[in-house]
Amino acid sequence: MEKKKPVDKERRKFFIKILQGLGMAALGGSIWGGYVSEAKTDEVVLRPPGAVPEDEFIRKCIKCGMCVEACKNRENNPDRTKQTSTLRLAAPGDHRPKEEGKYIYPKKVAIGTPYFVPREIPCYMCEDIPCVPPCPTGALDPELVSSVKNGKKVLDINKARMGVAVVDIEHCIAYWGLQCDACYRACPLIDEAIKLELRRNPRTGRHAFLLPVVYPDVCTGCGLCERACVTEKPAIFVLPRELALGRVGKHYIKGWEKKEEERLKGSKGIQKTITPKSEKSPEEYLNTEDLFNE
Repeated sequence: MEKKKPVDKERRKFFIKILQGLGMAALGGSIWGGYVSEAKTDEVVLRPPGAVPEDEFIRKCIKCGMCVEACKNRENNPDRTKQTSTLRLAAPGDHRPKEEGKYIYPKKVAIGTPYFVPREIPCYMCEDIPCVPPCPTGALDPELVSSVKNGKKVLDINKARMGVAVVDIEHCIAYWGLQCDACYRACPLIDEAIKLELRRNPRTGRHAFLLPVVYPDVCTGCGLCERACVTEKPAIFVLPRELALGRVGKHYIKGWEKKEEERLKGSKGIQKTITPKSEKSPEEYLNTEDLFNE
């Protein structure tokens, strides 16, 4: 009868350690991959008042949470029974809302950075803007939310440009002809940021449309209108200005507005497209025989 060979315990331990190492490496890679994914930011994320442009904001924000703490302890708390903080610090898994699909929610927010979701808790437009002064790095810049009053520079929440409200006219019931002015009445800059425009209703010929119209030059992006919207998924919602608004460029101005002329000062000559026809003077072009053969 053959004897069993003795088991090499040291060799077994060696292989076990290798397998454990591979397992930890795989787990670490998975965790790191998840962190890298969560460290990116969705383009629909809304930042606090005074936030510098997103790329600069990501570089400057040290994720200290001081703005969020200031928001929690603000005096302008609409519900005194609990601390309702508009701002929150992004954490892993934050992109999974309770009512997914019923409102715009950023799918990715850089972990540890402040943001807010208007449909849940909008910005309540605190006059002293408590979230901005505590920022130690300039990611929230007081200059962007300041104006001059009586010769002094003071914080002015109306200067905030957190985003801009956009109306979905296909699903806004006011555009159906139903009477609704919830967003208009919720707006802290009523008759400035949102106005109601009266239009004839061709369907009935009797009633009028009262249509909410957003004025982007005034809208602060606070989201109080989105919060107040009565439809299941809000028909008015706030988007970052870079996403919602176009850019005219330097080629076009509003000639009837004096401030528009300032944009032309210091600008270089506008490039013109040169063609064989455009090279000719108007007289030469009109006198050419080819004009009648075109």
